[in-house]
Amino acid sequence: MTDDPNDQATSAECTDALANPNEVLPVAALTEFSVQAPFAVVMIRPHRFTVNAETAADNRFQILNDDASDLSPLAYAEITRAAAMLKEQGIVVHLFESPGCDTPDSVFPNNWFSTHAGGYVAIYPMKALSRRRERRSDIIDMLKSRYRVREVIDYSGLEPDDLFLEGTGSMVLDHIDRVAYAVRSERTDPIALERFCTQFSFEPMLFSAKDSKGFDIYHTNVLMCVATDFAMIGLDMITDSGRRREIVHRFERAGRRVIGLTNAQIEKFAGNAIELMGGNGRILALSTTALLALTTDQIDIIGKSARLLPLAIPTVERAGGSVRCMIAGVHLTPRD
Repeated sequence: MTDDPNDQATSAECTDALANPNEVLPVAALTEFSVQAPFAVVMIRPHRFTVNAETAADNRFQILNDDASDLSPLAYAEITRAAAMLKEQGIVVHLFESPGCDTPDSVFPNNWFSTHAGGYVAIYPMKALSRRRERRSDIIDMLKSRYRVREVIDYSGLEPDDLFLEGTGSMVLDHIDRVAYAVRSERTDPIALERFCTQFSFEPMLFSAKDSKGFDIYHTNVLMCVATDFAMIGLDMITDSGRRREIVHRFERAGRRVIGLTNAQIEKFAGNAIELMGGNGRILALSTTALLALTTDQIDIIGKSARLLPLAIPTVERAGGSVRCMIAGVHLTPRD
């Protein structure tokens, strides 16, 4: 995290661009609370956006920009519009700026930090050098000032040993059943996963998954989404049939409906969604690309539990992530 006071001042000026410091938690969020669905989020708006060539080796979802055109204005507008739409739904949006050009994946803050009930914040070890520069003290300071934070646990010291765990990209957390689902990859080390799960009281559920061409899935959150009443999973990508049955059984035993996603739907980011608590109940935020890939039956199942909120982010998706990647949920208690 940067210690440069000038960097912090610049960022602080843009903090909470859409969040009113005196805002009261929506009544619906208080009466229909789900530990799985945060009512507040952190998002990063880029002034210089490009597809990260450093991470392209293991992220098959990326589309490199071969024509040298500047994608920054499009990405900036997409995230601005997405943040406004979330705000309209009663979600508190802490919108930060990313003015630099040395953090091409800064729009995906969920990889370097996560927040947890009880007042805990985790900071994660990142594989790519450019991604390590995304860690920002001003965001952590905002969380401390706006929410009750007891402890910040920093795992970034594992990086020199090549032990990586890229936040809620590497892990899809079931906050209700206390399970951390994680796909084996170069970005998700079993030792780092075990250390996180021991400290945060999650059961690790590690498994292997490959795409239709036989390549490892780089992040778990492109494969699956866990909501309060349902789970969306690319079951065909899980290589171990026994593990696949075990995962389905865990969700069904907890009363969740399992929505199987095809490989083609996963490639359209249908698994990269996040359930949030809006002013009128739960919503499922996903991209318009993902929504178009879902079937009518799948949409009907989701609609019984949460309203679908499609966000148009085609430029951001070129970087290999979608809505879930660009939203860091806040699972902390607001200060009075």
